[in-house]
Amino acid sequence: MSAARYTLTARAGAARRGSLRLPHGTVQTPAFMPVGTQGTVKALTPVDLHDAKVEMVLANTYHLWVRPGHERIRALGGLHRMMAWDGPILTDSGGYQVFSLKQFRKVSEEGVRFRSHLDGQWRNLTPEVAVEVQEAFGVDVAMAFDECIEWPAERDRVAESTARTTRWLKRCMEARRRPEETALFGIVQGGMYEDLRAAHAEEIAALDLDGYAVGGLSVGEPRDELFAMARVGAAHLPEDKVRYLMGVGYPLDLVDGVLAGIDLFDCVIPTRTARFGHAFTSRGRITIKHAKHRDDPGPLDPECPCYACARFSRAYLRHCFTANEILAPRLLSLHNVTFYQSLMSRLRAAVSEGSEALARLRTEAAGWMLPEGGESEPQE
Repeated sequence: MSAARYTLTARAGAARRGSLRLPHGTVQTPAFMPVGTQGTVKALTPVDLHDAKVEMVLANTYHLWVRPGHERIRALGGLHRMMAWDGPILTDSGGYQVFSLKQFRKVSEEGVRFRSHLDGQWRNLTPEVAVEVQEAFGVDVAMAFDECIEWPAERDRVAESTARTTRWLKRCMEARRRPEETALFGIVQGGMYEDLRAAHAEEIAALDLDGYAVGGLSVGEPRDELFAMARVGAAHLPEDKVRYLMGVGYPLDLVDGVLAGIDLFDCVIPTRTARFGHAFTSRGRITIKHAKHRDDPGPLDPECPCYACARFSRAYLRHCFTANEILAPRLLSLHNVTFYQSLMSRLRAAVSEGSEALARLRTEAAGWMLPEGGESEPQE
């Protein structure tokens, strides 16, 4: 029996609504996963995540393998118990992190040899190791080990890398020992070449995996190319399997991803921007550190139900940021994660309602990317 089962419940054009059943719960899609790279969504507790209506989180294989190590996590009862998180967890295979260690890695057919960013020790990450580590974590979804390459890249380089990703995927499939407990998702590559992406999506779709991701994007390419490739990848993947766009993105990106046929997303943006004092609101993007907020008794967003908006003023949050209090990024992180989850709920409803509802939501989302009121905020 597969560890993942996707059920499609509504469509509006390419946009989809459904549910993804996993060992630790069912996720309503479209869904956004906050990123808990090192086994924690920065500044937030599992209670915070539940309050924000989060159903699934992402953690990172590379970082948790390097520290504290998969055997230690296994001995402690698995990643769910260690994190005290009872919902589904997806782990990235580590391919993107290895990609980012460009000066400290060597890629071969066997896998990737790299220097740890912590202690400088050489490690070998192979498809077999990636599967072993993720199954030791006990997560709901393991990502296949792929080769994520730079942008731009020549066609021959992309074609060679994509073929290697397929070979690595087949090795990941052979290395599985817990298919009923940990699902395996394959990753579509192909760079910015539409024919390569389409062919790769069809090739790995034929392998009948538990789910599929569109990868190798959000690596510096223009936004229009990113979504063009996302549409190509989604269009050539099975209707009855979940589709995941890796590492994307801003609120407007999530809307455009859903319109492209994507079901699942992750990104560090809601928590990372919060640590710098930025908040997404129904009235536009704000920077709480700006002087205009120092006497403002109102909430971050009057339409948001989160604890930060229900209890604290912009003036207080600004004071906490200027005083370097830890509470400030914690509260903004809670708000941004709640905002993202509210957006996903609205997207699910809009898919059920139809294309006109999705178009209205996209127009609204475009305004969230502008400073509140559409004007630049004054600096102190």
